Amino acid sequence: MHGLLTDLYQLTMAAGYVAAGKSGERATFELFVRRLPGRRDYLVAAGLQQAVEYLRGLSFTAEEIAYLRGLPQFSHAPGELWQVLRDLRFTGDLWALPEGTPFLAGEPVLTVRAPLIEAQIAETYLLSVIGFQTMIASKAARVVKAAEGRPVVEFGTRRAHSPEAGVLAARAAYVGGCMATSNVEAGMRFGVPVTGTAAHSWVQSFASEEESFRRLQDLYGERTVYLIDTYDTEQGARRAAALGRPLWGVRLDSGDLDALSRRVRVILDEARLREAKIMASGDLNEDRIRDLVAAGAPVDAFGVGTELSTSSDTPTLSVVYKLVEIDGRPVAKFSPGKQTYPGSKQVFRFPDRDMVSLASDCPCDEVPQPVPLLRPVMLGGELAGPLAALEESRGRAREKPPSRVEYSDSLKQLLEQCRPSSST
Repeated sequence: MHGLLTDLYQLTMAAGYVAAGKSGERATFELFVRRLPGRRDYLVAAGLQQAVEYLRGLSFTAEEIAYLRGLPQFSHAPGELWQVLRDLRFTGDLWALPEGTPFLAGEPVLTVRAPLIEAQIAETYLLSVIGFQTMIASKAARVVKAAEGRPVVEFGTRRAHSPEAGVLAARAAYVGGCMATSNVEAGMRFGVPVTGTAAHSWVQSFASEEESFRRLQDLYGERTVYLIDTYDTEQGARRAAALGRPLWGVRLDSGDLDALSRRVRVILDEARLREAKIMASGDLNEDRIRDLVAAGAPVDAFGVGTELSTSSDTPTLSVVYKLVEIDGRPVAKFSPGKQTYPGSKQVFRFPDRDMVSLASDCPCDEVPQPVPLLRPVMLGGELAGPLAALEESRGRAREKPPSRVEYSDSLKQLLEQCRPSSST
């Protein structure tokens, strides 16, 4: 499953590893973000469940192998390669930050230890699934923080880069702190709460706005949310107020949300509907939400779509997957601007900072003692234990993020030991 969801060079390298007799060497790769993107002080780890599902199901079908054998890049591949791919299953170890963990650039999010081919082929998928969901969860955390306790609903599937991206964005947004999503598939697949009632087309399909509201109320009762800006927002609010209870509230999707929410609040209160809520939507992001909250706009909840499901201000992460150890030998990359630290590592969290150390180190003499963040998820290709529930991940995303990250002295010393001499 998913054998071909990779870049071609992962497979051409696999052929080379087989030819060179290296396919069984034990490799350690680490996945991390090279640098924080603009407007991000920290990131929120997400996508671990999908990473695990991929590794547990990683394999090649006979049809996929037949396709690869027909590619010119494999015309000189050793015959042994095809048996290796037929038998391929992930048999290694996976350590990871628990989903929802706030982290900084340079800290390992995943560590994969496995036979070289297994670890190499997994690179593309792991970068994609962790990078995307981490990007969305991090955006959601910013949006939720801006709302200052007011609920935020994600409904950006229609603007996501694909339907599946919309499903995973809904999941990641929930990890990042959103209270619900409009994506029904995410609700069924992951247990994310779903919400939604009707769009402008509902209102337009009836002869009058009042009839559309009445029909909606008959159907949804206390869950009714009237979309009141199809024609005239204030008139829509008056029609909704005239129908009275039961209702949840109204939604504003356009115009000056600050001014309109104030006028709508007055209309609802004068109708003795003080408990009725006002939801705002319409090209919202954390900046517009922050402004509305700071202005004291009487908005009780926010709906965020495009800006959230695409992380439109920062739509990519510099997420990388680098070899740090091969058959017990630490290795590092020394390219300018892309240097990596060698050796398998652990991340230790102190109250005021994080420290990246060699996995064999333990700063146990520190007071208070730090918490190791990377935890075993898979050992020998099998789950080491149940994955955290999404609710637990959401709670973790609310934890205080680290202010900075340091690297241990032993890690720095190992880096210098790995530096090639000018005569090499």
